Amino acid sequence: MERKVLHLDLDAFFCAVEELLNPSLKGKAFAVGGSPKSRGVVSSCSYPARLRGVHSAMPMGRALSLCPDLIMVPHRFGVYSETSDKVMDILRDYTPLFQQVSVDEAFLDVSDLPQPIGAIARDMQQRIDRELRLPCSIGAATNKLVAKVANDFGKSRVRTGQAPRQITIVPPGTEAEFLAPHEVQALWGIGPKTAQRLHSRAVHTIGQLAELPLAELEYFFGKNAVSVQESARGIDNSPVHSGREVKSISNEITFTRDTSDLPQLLATLRRLSDKVGYRMRQANLMGVVVQIKLRYEDFTTLTRQKALPSPTNLDDEIYAAAEKLLQDNLAPGREVRLLGVGVSHLSEPFQQLELWDDSRSQKEQLAHAIDTLKAKYGKNIITRGSQIEKDRDKDGEKD
Repeated sequence: MERKVLHLDLDAFFCAVEELLNPSLKGKAFAVGGSPKSRGVVSSCSYPARLRGVHSAMPMGRALSLCPDLIMVPHRFGVYSETSDKVMDILRDYTPLFQQVSVDEAFLDVSDLPQPIGAIARDMQQRIDRELRLPCSIGAATNKLVAKVANDFGKSRVRTGQAPRQITIVPPGTEAEFLAPHEVQALWGIGPKTAQRLHSRAVHTIGQLAELPLAELEYFFGKNAVSVQESARGIDNSPVHSGREVKSISNEITFTRDTSDLPQLLATLRRLSDKVGYRMRQANLMGVVVQIKLRYEDFTTLTRQKALPSPTNLDDEIYAAAEKLLQDNLAPGREVRLLGVGVSHLSEPFQQLELWDDSRSQKEQLAHAIDTLKAKYGKNIITRGSQIEKDRDKDGEKD
């Protein structure tokens, strides 16, 4: 299953809000920020002002020298925050796999939605425009890194006095090709000083960086060389997560012998799911996002996550989601060194049962009855029938 990740950025957000409050500002060169008398800086500027050379973080005095007729507008941070909350509420309607980066920027993992990623992005952009009258641009790719670079690239191509309102899509499999011509500083973690050092070695583009031998990358980046090389090749397995939901419950196993045996992997996945479910029930928690972690024999590691229709702490429901993620993402023939299962976006249990449908209630009662036996007689008192033969052949893996 290919990931579908969006990076959304509100276009000149502070200025867009000011234009809503004062429509006479539309089409004019203006900047939101502090007074030049108090050495204030530009927090945001309109697109007509950008055409005159003004940009964010510029001293307001310098901005006025470039654009003498620049209109200065003081901050209204309370209004910007309230408006941002409305935007983020809209984004949460699409998926709980949502990560707000700043007041005007967020990532979303929409892999669970059946629509093509471009259709999702267009619907999101149009809804924000229709409901809040705010312009935004979106980058779409298989991971956060490429989606962010795509969005920045799409916005940079627009050189008019209007908001970009761009949607830039990087198709699966073209990540490295897309990144290759971009300047190295477009990569996360590469600042001006590091870029200068790379330039001194005739490394100017991400493509050139990706071709450097690992030993040379270690000269520049030390222990981070492998991750930089992966980033330059368009590989980014970092999950989309909410900063407000930091709690998760997980278990993982490192095999004593690497394995590509699918039945063994599924049996291990089942045991891990059972452990996670048990721990969640003991903590009186439910979760809505299931995640797996895979590490291959060469230490290449990936994580994949899936949002559930409703919160759960039941072993079978956790396993069903984890199994689907494993089947969709396991590379055939590659040996696995580590396997993990986790559940995040946790909350206290609640239930909304359909009328006359007590099947879920029965599953919960069975789970709690088993938990009671485990608490009284030990966790190994009950074993799944499908696990008995497999457990006899376990190779001593540890969690």
